[in-house]
Amino acid sequence: MLKAVIERKADSVRELSEKLGRATTVVAFDYPGLTVAQFTELRRQLREADCEVTVYKNNISRRASIAAGYDALADTFVGAKALAISYSDVVAPAKIVYEFAKSNKVVQIHAGIVEGKVADVETISALATLPSRETLLTMLAVGMLTPIRELAIGLNMISSEEE
Repeated sequence: MLKAVIERKADSVRELSEKLGRATTVVAFDYPGLTVAQFTELRRQLREADCEVTVYKNNISRRASIAAGYDALADTFVGAKALAISYSDVVAPAKIVYEFAKSNKVVQIHAGIVEGKVADVETISALATLPSRETLLTMLAVGMLTPIRELAIGLNMISSEEE
């Protein structure tokens, strides 16, 4: 029986280590004090953004993060922690957990992984407060078009003075 338990835990470590290895973003956060309905709502929001929420025992999380090469993340697994994981969108888990934490003060972000690097609370918060991709692309387009627009106006003014 003891051997079966150890094997199950080793499987959990391998599974989580594999998830951490292929994730683009992981956000570790405290969740004690949330009601079942609140945690279910957070799970729903994350699932809609193609993210997942997992809760493992701290020992398993520590071992998996070390096995995946994130030794600095292992220190954060003290107390009840949940992991919001995304395999495609870099910003989504950080933004959703950050916004959820604003209205639920018991949720506290502690650390995470962003594109293969361990990130602290400040980095996760900065990522969460970034504008959306569409907004950033619009800002880039406006920034690139403004000099061209001003040049066209200037050339138009020069040509109208000559007439």
